Amino acid sequence: MFSKLVVFEARLDVLDRQLMDPAVASDSRRLRDLTREASRVRDIVDQWHAFQRLETELTGAREVLVGESDPEMRELARSEIADLEQRRAATERDIKLSLLPPDPYEGRPILLEIRAGTGGDEAALFAADLYRMYQRYGERNGLRMEEISSHPITVGSTLGLKEVVTAVTGEAAYRTLRFEGGVHRVQRVPLTEAQGRIHTSAATVVVLPEPDEVEVRIEAKDLRIDTMRAGGPGGQSVNTTDSAVRIVHVPTGLTVLCMDEKSQHKNKDKAMRILKARLLEKQQAEQNAAESAARRAMVGTGDRSERIRTYNFPQNRLTDHRIGLTLYKLDAVVEGDLQELFDSLNATWQAEQLQKSGLG
Repeated sequence: MFSKLVVFEARLDVLDRQLMDPAVASDSRRLRDLTREASRVRDIVDQWHAFQRLETELTGAREVLVGESDPEMRELARSEIADLEQRRAATERDIKLSLLPPDPYEGRPILLEIRAGTGGDEAALFAADLYRMYQRYGERNGLRMEEISSHPITVGSTLGLKEVVTAVTGEAAYRTLRFEGGVHRVQRVPLTEAQGRIHTSAATVVVLPEPDEVEVRIEAKDLRIDTMRAGGPGGQSVNTTDSAVRIVHVPTGLTVLCMDEKSQHKNKDKAMRILKARLLEKQQAEQNAAESAARRAMVGTGDRSERIRTYNFPQNRLTDHRIGLTLYKLDAVVEGDLQELFDSLNATWQAEQLQKSGLG
């Protein structure tokens, strides 16, 4: 492993010189890619230097232990050695994680889609609860959420969601939410249940990294774009102008409808944004289908048909079925306290990736 680190030091020198090149500064895409790579390589080199310093300090502490006759000083040396060994092990693990191939979508903004599944009105209420849960988490952790499209319904006096698509931006958006894709199941007494019986319903979450232009190219001839009058709430202008836009990608049959905005152009822009992300997801799904089951991640493929989690309200219990994690603090989770869950998912993924790469 450590023989690779010398190569990273040399690579960092090359990257620093390239970033000073005026030709690079004028190419925004290349500048972004090189800056991102330089940041990753610099982190690896810094960790390597920190590891070397710990090795030097550890050697010195062991020499003190061997040459020291005073019991108190020997005990201090033993304590220092134990601390240095612990820090060295942690730094070595950090280096190994940094040496893993970077996720191609790291740092990307994402589109988060939440749809009501089986369960009728209760599923729509649960979809709204999930959306609120992610909003609360985002507010606490510096993720910005912009609603792109939504289809709300009212159940009694409570707002539910048949579907919502929101853009999530922030450096950690993809890294944090990438494992949320799949079927989320809820067990609770619905508002409409007069006899207090527990029902099971579900909502589906899809995480779509937003593509670069070079990843998804759409020819105008492959699109069918229809405009129509938007229905539902929104005011007089929504219902009397052809503001709603439906885009059909003819080769794949993918269809996107946007009608939240009063402007036809804004709805078209939003629909194209969603369409591009769904096309990238389709490409990913086709690539994943070619992989053997043994190569798929323990924390799941992100397939929207995979049941990943159960939210049991009577027992205040959340269970993530992929990693066998159960938390008895569902009341806090639905208010956005998701960090323990996300940390556990990420740790499982990291352990699996280290094992696959031979670094574990």
